[in-house]
Amino acid sequence: MKRRNLTLLCAAGLATGIVGPLAGEAQEAGRAGDGPRYVNATDLARPDDYRQWTFLSSSLDMTYDAPGARSGPSLFQNVFVNPSSYRAFLENGRWPDETIFVLEIRASSREGAINDAGQFQSDLVALEAEVKADRFADGWAFYDFGAAGSLRDTAEPLSGDRVAPCIKCHTEHTAVERTFVQFYPTLLEAARRAGTLKPGF
Repeated sequence: MKRRNLTLLCAAGLATGIVGPLAGEAQEAGRAGDGPRYVNATDLARPDDYRQWTFLSSSLDMTYDAPGARSGPSLFQNVFVNPSSYRAFLENGRWPDETIFVLEIRASSREGAINDAGQFQSDLVALEAEVKADRFADGWAFYDFGAAGSLRDTAEPLSGDRVAPCIKCHTEHTAVERTFVQFYPTLLEAARRAGTLKPGF
């Protein structure tokens, strides 16, 4: 798996709208409303309105690179989840079937900041997703829509060596199921109340 995918998918964690010519081709929706939209049962249609979903958290340079090893500007990772799944989690501390997370990666910029140390988000770099669904043998699937400027309308589930590091990270280092709730301050307390945090969290 390319380092970008390993780094960003494992840092994170579709919608009612289908982009491009896929609007007439989407074969099924996992759940009425804001759940994932599939093509050919498991390929995921890229959502066009994920920024209207619930924002969970943003991190900066959540990578496995050694300090100073990565070149180029810092990267922001923004995580969004479909609203109905967010509401369900607040109630019981668990993600329902057909939950979808979108990981939006954006470049950072210092030029124009109002202080010497400030950074702010700028151009889109890439878009990825994670889905919890019973339709997958493992219960979860990871998707990579590619880089900005050439985003794919659909993505197939990552498999083999491309997904193995993601599964490992999302199994060993996540607070609830395969999600990084420890980094989502609005959900961490809900998980504590529900008793769904893994040991150690």
